Amino acid sequence: MRVLGVDPGLTRCGVGVVDGEAGRRLTMAGVGVVRTPAEAEIPDRLVLIERGLEEWLEELRPEAVAVERVFSQHNVRTVMGTAQASAVAMLCAARRGLPVTLHTPSEVKAAVTGSGRADKTQVGAMVTRLLGLSAAPKPADAADALALAVCHIWRGPAQNRLQQALAARLQAPSARARRPQSGSPQHRTKGTVR
Repeated sequence: MRVLGVDPGLTRCGVGVVDGEAGRRLTMAGVGVVRTPAEAEIPDRLVLIERGLEEWLEELRPEAVAVERVFSQHNVRTVMGTAQASAVAMLCAARRGLPVTLHTPSEVKAAVTGSGRADKTQVGAMVTRLLGLSAAPKPADAADALALAVCHIWRGPAQNRLQQALAARLQAPSARARRPQSGSPQHRTKGTVR
């Protein structure tokens, strides 16, 4: 499976592509950052991110896209920019019919390092080790994008099975709805209703 990981951001949008399967050796197919000038207007920056992501999708042809789930921070402006870049990544993937999965930062850290509280240095070191790289990708946004792809390869199949099971359960009528329970109006005989 080939997964494109996206660490969304307006100034630096980390992008990393990893090949592999759970339980097998992983390899990096590409890593980088889509950059936009801070002085540009937000709509123009989003267009630049879209163009950059489209180039990555076209060149490396991933089968799935993993995007970091935006979480609340104290700086609303940063959260908004991250959410906008995240939406562009999801749009680009959806346009190509690629499945998109959102992973929380702590989920990614736990998958890659074993601790949901790992710092960026620890994530970079483990990504380097897991992918057999000579050095940690720079900037940290690039390493984070690779970590997202690794997390998805390791956790994605299990998450997909859970989502499919939940969807099947919601679509099938429940056993309770099909079987009348004793004491319900359908089982009472005439004259016994009190």
